[in-house]
Amino acid sequence: MASDDIAIIVEGKNDKSRLARVLSPDVPVHCTFGTLNTDKIETLRKAVGDRQVYLFTDPDASGKRIRGVLRDVFPDAENIYTRRGYSGVEGTPEEYLIQMLEKAGLEEYILYPEPG
Repeated sequence: MASDDIAIIVEGKNDKSRLARVLSPDVPVHCTFGTLNTDKIETLRKAVGDRQVYLFTDPDASGKRIRGVLRDVFPDAENIYTRRGYSGVEGTPEEYLIQMLEKAGLEEYILYPEPG
């Protein structure tokens, strides 16, 4: 899969910048910025196009609600989860983010930290 084949949807810009530290800059990461109305959903749908979508929202009530809405919009989307103990995607340690991205089969897009 090429990077123009996938897109990741997160909730906010802090989630996006957190992912940007471990993900190839070629991979588009879109933000919902909280509430999803019809316009936002349409904009997201256009931005994503034919790409394989990965949903990566927080494990809290609002993240679950957003994931539920997005699942209806993108029924073929893959889900990526972070652990409950972390304060959302933005509070997830990079090593764990990398593990979750690997689990989703996205190894080729991961920027692995330099050993040492």
